[in-house]
Amino acid sequence: MLLKEKSSGNLVEVLYLSELFSLYEEELQGRYQVGDEVLVTESFKKSDLAFSSGEELPKCWTDPQYRAKELEL
Repeated sequence: MLLKEKSSGNLVEVLYLSELFSLYEEELQGRYQVGDEVLVTESFKKSDLAFSSGEELPKCWTDPQYRAKELEL
């Protein structure tokens, strides 16, 4: 899956989708997508990434407490 780095606009290839979907992981392993070259794997903060359209990642991928208000009695 490709995501966009917010600060630079560069595309980042997510190597392990399980890290992206896990709400307890704050970072994921990926690499910049530049041409045909395979670049070095780096660690990226999920908070620094967005979909290529610019849309934010879903809260259920980034915030372990995203349903806390719903569960309060």
